[in-house]
Amino acid sequence: MRKLLLFSIVLITGVVFAGRLFYLQIYDTSFQKLSENNAINIIYDYPPRGYIFDRNGTLLVSNQPSYDVMVIPRNVKPLDTLEFCEILRITKEDFKSILEKATIYSPRLPSVVIPQLTKEEYAYLSEKMHKYEGFYIQKRSLRDYQVDHSANVLGYIAEVNNRIIEKNPYYQMGDLIGMQGVERQYEEVLRGVKGVKYIQKDRFNRDIGPYKDGVFDTLPERGKDITLTIDAVLQEYGEALMVNKRGGIVAIEPATGEILTLVTAPNYDPSLLVGRERSRNFTKLYYDTIAKPLFDRGLQGEYPPGSPFKTLTALIGLQEGVIDTKETVSCHGGYIYGRGRKLGCHHHYSPLAMVAGIANSCNAYFCTVYRRAIEKYPSPQEGIDNWHDHLASFGLDQFMGYDLPSGRPGYIPDAKYYNRSYNYPTYKWFATATISNAIGQGEVSLTPMQMANFAATIANRGWYYKPHVIKNIGGTDTIPTVYTEKHHTTIEPRFFEPVVEGMFDVYNKGTASHIQIPGIEICGKTGTAENFIRVNGKRMQLTDHSIFVAFAPKDDPKIAIAVFVENGYWGSRWAGRIAGLMIEKYLKGEITRTDMEDFVLNGSLEAEYAKPYSGEPFKINQ
Repeated sequence: MRKLLLFSIVLITGVVFAGRLFYLQIYDTSFQKLSENNAINIIYDYPPRGYIFDRNGTLLVSNQPSYDVMVIPRNVKPLDTLEFCEILRITKEDFKSILEKATIYSPRLPSVVIPQLTKEEYAYLSEKMHKYEGFYIQKRSLRDYQVDHSANVLGYIAEVNNRIIEKNPYYQMGDLIGMQGVERQYEEVLRGVKGVKYIQKDRFNRDIGPYKDGVFDTLPERGKDITLTIDAVLQEYGEALMVNKRGGIVAIEPATGEILTLVTAPNYDPSLLVGRERSRNFTKLYYDTIAKPLFDRGLQGEYPPGSPFKTLTALIGLQEGVIDTKETVSCHGGYIYGRGRKLGCHHHYSPLAMVAGIANSCNAYFCTVYRRAIEKYPSPQEGIDNWHDHLASFGLDQFMGYDLPSGRPGYIPDAKYYNRSYNYPTYKWFATATISNAIGQGEVSLTPMQMANFAATIANRGWYYKPHVIKNIGGTDTIPTVYTEKHHTTIEPRFFEPVVEGMFDVYNKGTASHIQIPGIEICGKTGTAENFIRVNGKRMQLTDHSIFVAFAPKDDPKIAIAVFVENGYWGSRWAGRIAGLMIEKYLKGEITRTDMEDFVLNGSLEAEYAKPYSGEPFKINQ
């Protein structure tokens, strides 16, 4: 009996051990992975990023070689720290901090010690790296900008952080990723696919060749080249015109929705964010809270659109049947409403019909149209929401879906907003409480991109494609279908023609008649938007913004444009001139109005921006 018990214990113990060994060897791979991690060195082979070209084939961004000093913490052996730090041109404290961070990230995976060595630094250091075990030099490519403009469009590349790595396991510490602009938007296209080599090591940590004869190794795949819709010549010219000014220029090809130029001012040279000085330069740009060069005013600036918005008021009035093109409206220096309240207007003849109302930018005319469109409905809430829906069909009050990662939706108020603002139903509100909306003031705000898009929509007589900067990827013309789908407004096409005529007369005999461009039929609209700030809780008025939207030629539009110049006085002074010059540059390739060009290129608004506030009296829209 005792022999049987002893035999049973030995048998059961043997079965348990055999079962555990079978599980560990067949099902549980954790020890195998641990063994592989200790015995295998993973080396990544980074492919060149794809090149970026403009619409005419001009190279904007290529690559240049770069070299990073890397470390695998568990492979580091005792070394002469002072000598190594002197070679790397860093302090001993910096070295310790870098090594600690790398160890925390992963003792067995590579981390960057010093990024982006120059060729000269690499040549000097590569001769000495054999002395420092655990450290090596990894070659990769950095961006090489062929232009000194378009930084806001192109974006930049930078090292990934822990948040990116946690979100996307493709990236490892030290990898580069697109930040901002098309570098970010088309990162997966431009980056390509990195190759991987698995190198086996012996117990003395020496390389003994590819793991399993390289069966798991992969070759890198080069990033795809992309072609943008941007016209590099027009972009460079636009940035030159905006020197010493703040604002944005957006130009679109109406027939395709392709963005021809996207200027923000002030901007910066994209090469500043390349190389070892990238971090220092970025910090300077980031903390420039006055000029804000990293703030894309064309996409992120939300401004009152001013008088160009009157074209939309006219279209809604026609669609709603509250006005026709022949009815005239009298103007006695402004629009009088409520208890003797008056929204002022500049001097022009009276009465006016629609075409003349647009050409002369009559506030009284458009306030009348707006009020009728709201009061057509049983309640102001219904009227405002209907007005809002018409404007939404132009892509307003929403992020328009263009293929750039930054942007703002602007704002078109609705009934919910006014009910909340006026504490409805405790206090009732009426159309006159919102009358400033009629002329693009009040609570309305748009980005220059949205202004350019509604100009393109008017040029197309009622439809648009979503604006985009991608023209082709990898040499093929296939782009996402979201950019080839037509969007139609709620306004019938027949109502656009009188608005187009009014915009044409703005140049012929209206508020922009003195800045005509010979030989080009331009349809445009000037705008002057009030500009307020709060100083110590007090509302102060600064110099008005200068705005202009336009398209040309009139009957076969090739370009639609919006120009916004902060603190630029009236619409035709700065924005109108800039818009005309941009249109002529694009359509003719040369400038005939050299007087306007000299005025803009040599003009500056820096003194205006230096003022804490203007203290000037109220200026009317025109």
